[in-house]
Amino acid sequence: MNSMLSVDEAQARIVAAFSPLSSERVKIDRALGRVLAEDAVARLTQPPFDVSSMDGYAVRGDDAAKTPAQLKIVGVAPAGRPFKGKIGTGEAARIYTGAVIPDGADAIVIQENTDSDGKTVTVKSAAEHGRHIRRAGLDFRQGDTLIPRGHYLTARDVALLAAGDLAEIVVTRKPRIAIVATGDELSRPDEKRVPGGIVASSSYGIAALVEKWCGVALDLGILPDKPEAFAALPRAAKDCDLIVTLGGASVGDHDLVQSALAPHGFKLDFWKIAMRPGKPLIFGHLNKTPLLGLPGNPVSAIVCALLFLRPAMAKMLGEPPYQPTMLKAKLTTSLKANDSRQDYIRAKLSRRDGEAFVEPFATQDSSMQRVLAEADALIVRAPYAPAAAAGHMVDVMALDDC
Repeated sequence: MNSMLSVDEAQARIVAAFSPLSSERVKIDRALGRVLAEDAVARLTQPPFDVSSMDGYAVRGDDAAKTPAQLKIVGVAPAGRPFKGKIGTGEAARIYTGAVIPDGADAIVIQENTDSDGKTVTVKSAAEHGRHIRRAGLDFRQGDTLIPRGHYLTARDVALLAAGDLAEIVVTRKPRIAIVATGDELSRPDEKRVPGGIVASSSYGIAALVEKWCGVALDLGILPDKPEAFAALPRAAKDCDLIVTLGGASVGDHDLVQSALAPHGFKLDFWKIAMRPGKPLIFGHLNKTPLLGLPGNPVSAIVCALLFLRPAMAKMLGEPPYQPTMLKAKLTTSLKANDSRQDYIRAKLSRRDGEAFVEPFATQDSSMQRVLAEADALIVRAPYAPAAAAGHMVDVMALDDC
């Protein structure tokens, strides 16, 4: 039970403990950042009819095949007010972008290629059949799947769904994630601190990630290092889909998560990961609710959240299995041989002449949040990776999801 798991095995066991959550309907103006629980299907054809893509004149192509050609103007077709007549031989209709192509017309002559006195139009450049006409269904047709289920909706997606005449969509309910920090030394920002105390910053970082990843973060506060302080946690988190604890995950006298929760229904699945930072990670269940115990060090907590909390939330949301953005990059400086733990080294990415380069920060202490904030990537080194010289290609995980 206490042997260290690999990152991949730990991740697989955590993800396997979750299932997609129930769905709900939301208005289209509340769809940004949500995950579709059903395929989004177009309710209309777009464009719903042939329309002009330019300002100009709707003509019969044969009438304007040879220039100059003088045509009689028989009407006007603004967008939203179709011309009700029919374009006959030798006739044209003034038309604007987005307007319905009049019956009889099969080409558009742009206004720059014409001269007009208001009653007739002279075409100076030959028209082509179908030119400057957007055909009905050019974008999509009624019944087409616009976006599949499991897709995280961007602003572009929201615009597409609205174009498909979808006023409401079915999305997966947001996971409710309880967050609780532990430790006598912790206080909130701008609160009085005990001697030797520190600010409980990890709670805010993890809560921000939960919200970014389409969850609802519920801050349950800071628990002191007293077993009795944990007694109320099962009730406080009873309506949550996951409990995330911060700190108290090791085996010291004041690391209480496992021992303090055991009398209240906590069952351990595994503990300790062969990784750096983040070795003292806990996963189990508090009664029926999954519990992820993240390390207390802020950098360890956020790196573990990326590797374990993010995939678990993706599973709950019905998204495809989460895969971070990985790439290859050249080291700008050398790295020593790695030990038995998979290493995640904070680094800066750059590009020169089409190649990616990565520079590890000189100091990697897991308490240094500024280094994490300035990093845009993590160099991923496998257990027992040999020393790597400058110029060596290494695996890099982009920090584009946090």
